[in-house]
Amino acid sequence: MKLLLLGPIGSGKGTQAKLICKKYNIPHISTGEIFRWNIENKTSLGKQAQKFVNAGKLVPDSLTNEIVADRLKKEDCQKGFLLDGYPRNIEQAHALDKIVSLDKVILIDLSEDEIIKRLSNRRMCKICRQPTNTEWLVDGKCEKCGGEVYVRDDDKPEIIKVRLETNKVSNEIINFYKDKGIFYKINATNEVEQTFELLDAILKQ
Repeated sequence: MKLLLLGPIGSGKGTQAKLICKKYNIPHISTGEIFRWNIENKTSLGKQAQKFVNAGKLVPDSLTNEIVADRLKKEDCQKGFLLDGYPRNIEQAHALDKIVSLDKVILIDLSEDEIIKRLSNRRMCKICRQPTNTEWLVDGKCEKCGGEVYVRDDDKPEIIKVRLETNKVSNEIINFYKDKGIFYKINATNEVEQTFELLDAILKQ
């Protein structure tokens, strides 16, 4: 099962990716983790990526494609995988298509208003450093340890709008996979379990 999971920030994509990978016993492949692993282990690809990171520049598509291709060749990916965070543009999608044939591409959709509402309700605990939600707080404090909570800068409405615009899934990528007949879309729900049921129904098809 070779999957690509798409979705805007705040859609719960990361949580759903973990649930899928746990049930189907496939690795969760995110570009951020691949970059960190290569850089920390000082691989030849990691050394090349480090130069761009140190210079405060984006890692170019050509190197990103090479790093992803290298990861997908690993033994744990031979029975399937879930890609998260790649491809980010149509050029990367074309490059990926030359590396591997995906089985399904699923977009977890959520309206901008719902995303802003969801992320605006997030809080971070000053003590245990764990994320929480205004609905879970006990007397205005962290339900886990009783610590004071605060709103992260990137969870403020004006910043969320900028992040949404910067990280939105392009129509080019959506149409690319629609043309291949492997694109699916579901609407995220407020319940993690319900969203997973919708995803799982597609995976079982």
